[in-house]
Amino acid sequence: MNSVLSRLTQLFPLWAIVISLLAWQHPELFRSYATWIVPLLSVVMFGMGLTLHLSDFSYALQMPRLIFAGIALQYTIMPLTAVVLSDLMQLDPVLTAGMILVGTCPGGTASNVICYLARGNVALSITLTAVSTFLAVILTPALTAELVSKTIDVPVVDMLLSILYMVIIPVSAGVMLNHVAGTLLKPVVPVFPLLSVIAIVFIIAIIVSLNAHQVHQIGVTVLIAVMLHNSAGLFLGYSTSRLLGYSPAECRTLAIEVGMQNSGLAVALAIKYFTATAALPGAIFSIWHNLSGSILAGFWSSRKK
Repeated sequence: MNSVLSRLTQLFPLWAIVISLLAWQHPELFRSYATWIVPLLSVVMFGMGLTLHLSDFSYALQMPRLIFAGIALQYTIMPLTAVVLSDLMQLDPVLTAGMILVGTCPGGTASNVICYLARGNVALSITLTAVSTFLAVILTPALTAELVSKTIDVPVVDMLLSILYMVIIPVSAGVMLNHVAGTLLKPVVPVFPLLSVIAIVFIIAIIVSLNAHQVHQIGVTVLIAVMLHNSAGLFLGYSTSRLLGYSPAECRTLAIEVGMQNSGLAVALAIKYFTATAALPGAIFSIWHNLSGSILAGFWSSRKK
């Protein structure tokens, strides 16, 4: 049963591409579900919490310098490359805001799976995802405001509260429930990654449907920008880690954590505080970073230790 669920979950990129094409051709099927985005993201975050243990956070105390390095790389490389790429590609202010939102969001839950497949440091990956997620309450709205506010007004306090409600509370609830009743929940926990995939795929479909009339005009440009953004995060995350003297396994982990974002959160924040168009980079990133991460994991796992 678990192997079947795992295979279905690993087909996420294919699911996302198929449903994106469906939403593009028949936007009326998904457009009316725009209000579902935030609740669906909360389900994803609750599922993430169920996969975490309180002991995961103790890793931060054991290797504080490594954790600090990972967080620093996460919240500098991705926001700054989003700004640079948006400027080079002359994206309009709304799409730039969407790119920056992706860059200022914490690491995504898929990074833990990709890290495992890439023979990275899974404990480090889980800890970085958890720590960056909790820090996102402050850092995501603050960095977004700093980098976007010159062209678009950013409601920092409202965004902070939204992250608290959409991310921190569901994740915390999942962690605590896992701590209190982890043994009882063990049979159903493997289902949550698949539920998370279904939720993210549905969110992508909604965003594509809301932008269906513009996809043929801006889709290729945004796709290239997202591909470059993700590639820059992976490359700079790895190369900077090597310069800092970390082991190959740790460098792989940091690269994956930097390059793979919680793009679902970026989509939810963009649709809530900007426009549906601003959510398009996040939706495309959700598809692309799983494809690139899987390819990279396959390459790394095939190499000798």
